[in-house]
Amino acid sequence: MMIKLNVKGALLCCLLVTASAFNFSAIPDEGMFPLSELARAGLKKAGLKIAEKEIYNPGQIGLVDALVQVSGCTGSFVSPNGLIITNHHCAFSAVQLASSPEFNYLKNGFVANGLEQEIEAKGLTIRITESYSDVSSEILDAVSTLSDPIERINTINRKRAEIAQKAEAKDPTIKAEVSEMFIGKTYVLFRYKTIEDVRLVYVPRQDIGEFGGETDNWVWPRHTGDFSFLRAYVASDGSAAKFSTQNVPYKPKKHLKINPQGVHENDFVFILGYPGRTFRHRPAQYIAYQEKFLLPYTSNLYDFQNQQMLKAGKEQVSTELALATRVKRNANVLKNYRGKLKGLQNIDLITQKRMEDEQLAQFILSKPDLKDKYGSLMADIDKHYQSVFETAEKELWFNNLYSSTSLLRVASALNNFKAAILKQNGVKAQEEFFALNKREVQRHLDAIYASYDQSVDSAIASRMFSDAYSFTDANNLAFFSKRNFSSANNAASFMADAIENTKMNDKGTLYGSVMKDVQTFKNYQDELLSVQKELDTELTAFNEEQKRREGILNRLMGDYVAVKEKYQAKNFIPDANSTLRLTFGNIKGYSPVDATYMKPFTTIKGLIEKGNSGLEEFAYPESIKTAWLAKNFGAYAKKDLNDVPVNILYNMDTTGGNSGSPIMNAYGELVGVNFDRSYDATINDFAWNEDYSRSIGVDIRYVLWIADKIDNAQFILKEMGI
Repeated sequence: MMIKLNVKGALLCCLLVTASAFNFSAIPDEGMFPLSELARAGLKKAGLKIAEKEIYNPGQIGLVDALVQVSGCTGSFVSPNGLIITNHHCAFSAVQLASSPEFNYLKNGFVANGLEQEIEAKGLTIRITESYSDVSSEILDAVSTLSDPIERINTINRKRAEIAQKAEAKDPTIKAEVSEMFIGKTYVLFRYKTIEDVRLVYVPRQDIGEFGGETDNWVWPRHTGDFSFLRAYVASDGSAAKFSTQNVPYKPKKHLKINPQGVHENDFVFILGYPGRTFRHRPAQYIAYQEKFLLPYTSNLYDFQNQQMLKAGKEQVSTELALATRVKRNANVLKNYRGKLKGLQNIDLITQKRMEDEQLAQFILSKPDLKDKYGSLMADIDKHYQSVFETAEKELWFNNLYSSTSLLRVASALNNFKAAILKQNGVKAQEEFFALNKREVQRHLDAIYASYDQSVDSAIASRMFSDAYSFTDANNLAFFSKRNFSSANNAASFMADAIENTKMNDKGTLYGSVMKDVQTFKNYQDELLSVQKELDTELTAFNEEQKRREGILNRLMGDYVAVKEKYQAKNFIPDANSTLRLTFGNIKGYSPVDATYMKPFTTIKGLIEKGNSGLEEFAYPESIKTAWLAKNFGAYAKKDLNDVPVNILYNMDTTGGNSGSPIMNAYGELVGVNFDRSYDATINDFAWNEDYSRSIGVDIRYVLWIADKIDNAQFILKEMGI
């Protein structure tokens, strides 16, 4: 949450981007296509049965108008009354915030049988893409004469902000962002409509929506009912408004039609969604940084954090609920990162990238005009990454410090608040400033304390300070040298004591005692506040160096992509960056290892078989087995399976952010909801390949069967026209 003192339609009437932005000369064997390039994607040849303009047609309504961004996920409208389908894990944090030991919606699920029963989905917002336009020349012209890296990156960031602000001033009903499609090369202005009132409508119980837990996460075969239904609300005049009982359901321009017959093996399918980030147009050194530093460090740290949080959650249900979202996010990331490590090693991507870069270097040297312009490019890239490698430990430690230790975030907020107060001229001005901002600061702190546990914070902070004590050379932190710790254990004990003794340990004490008036607040000091202040001073200096490197990289990557396009005689699809894209493929199994073939459908039979293992994560509602034994499949069975299909597998190009994306058939009808990738496909962020890149979705027939036969949520079916 941002506070006053900075504490730490036509959809697509403008959706044409200039040809220079994305001009493909050949269809690649991968693809998260910007909407402006659908004509080049080969959709009709691949199996699309509707006209491409029914997906996207500037100035007209298309399937893209049914797409929404749900915080960090994707969703789609499935009724004219603002009903949205997305993933269970995308609504997880909102369900957690709505839950209590007495009303544990996370465990037991939630069904609203009428609009009046729907509850606020706290923390969730919805964005709808209204239009976009290429602004590359406007930004690049502003830095064309700049040589200083920090000045370059500051100017780019300032220009991006200016362009977005102008767009919002021109149309106050939208939010604008300038997204970097290629580093240092291509920039696009996106205009979004934001909906702030989102409500929970139907969420299956945890042993359906999270069936298989972390054992099955990123794994095929899968049997997870990873779906949820939300509803978007607006003011009576159709404008965006915060949660209010006076608001009314949003009326989307378009909603998707559900096809309850689902799909078959080899059927053509496509996805519209907001994929997060991919990094396929980076040199070998970037992949080496991932493999050697970022992936192992983060996954190991998150593993340790989860061990501490799960231990604390066993003591009390309220603590378990408070930490549930963080545990889930950590577990998802750490398994994804370990999958990436496995994939990088299996295909030896670093060696592949090095060979490509060596060939590119030879190509540059073979062309006099390119040699003059790019002769030092590859050496400059290598020099940049050598400096990155030298301080990688320090960078990763700082990047995770505040997200790992809640009380350091609290200390940061308090130190910033205190500094802002002291800038006021005179006692009276300070008192007024304190009174004006106190509650807003506390609201910011409330969000931190909502998932705070002292034992967890102490254990994680101790681990991080123990690690940092051992840093050497360029990674050495001045803080540890000044404190003269005698050992790593001494550094860890120091942090545990600081957390034990601070009054920030208890929110009530902090608010009622420390923050009771401006003078008491100004006078309060403790070790943890001092630690945060010292570390922040060091971090600020380090961030300046990081900004300088970012400016260098911005120029280098712009040149890298430009010369690579010349070498390969084609332009590329921009890496994913949370902007609206389309990907397509087929329902298709694969062979992950020798002599093994994975079929593209799982069934309720397989779910029950997993349940027979007796493992806690494979527990499921008894009503599922009762209905299955009675062959109470309704109209949702797949005839050749004589069962209800649960999850489906396909070779589309997806990544994080595609969670909740609608899977559509050749006629643009919704047949499933994307939620995951196979373990071998976690490497998609760096490289896509037909042999191993598979994504996983929940079959719409299972969604409908659970709603109808298990949760008695027939109103959902009726609203969707089933």
